[in-house]
Amino acid sequence: MHITLETDYAIRIVDLLAKNVGCGVPDAPNNAPLDAKSISESTGVSHRYALKILRKLVSGEIVKSRRGAHGGYGLSKKPQNISLYDIVEIMEGSYRFSRCLEENYNCSAGCKCGYQKVFGDISELVIKELKKHKFG
Repeated sequence: MHITLETDYAIRIVDLLAKNVGCGVPDAPNNAPLDAKSISESTGVSHRYALKILRKLVSGEIVKSRRGAHGGYGLSKKPQNISLYDIVEIMEGSYRFSRCLEENYNCSAGCKCGYQKVFGDISELVIKELKKHKFG
């Protein structure tokens, strides 16, 4: 089990933006905006893929975008208020260790297998750890 490459890249992008906080650019209260090209070059993510990821992060309200000559991307929250779980959830949806934990999943074994509780406990542990790790 692993996170997708897209989520890995999203974490790199948010990490870069978190490190860019407080650079003193006027009209940027939390951080100085970075253009997509700079983000792409700094993270090693292709420009096109970075734009796709940035759109998802903007939609998830982790990143804000600003148009114009002094535009670019920056965090919409303080880095210490953004967790790894926030990024995983935006990019991949809610974390579940097994599909049997999904609301509408009909398991062929029904409730007889006994692993659903174990899988639920594992999911909770992973989520707890992801929520503990912040970008600030």
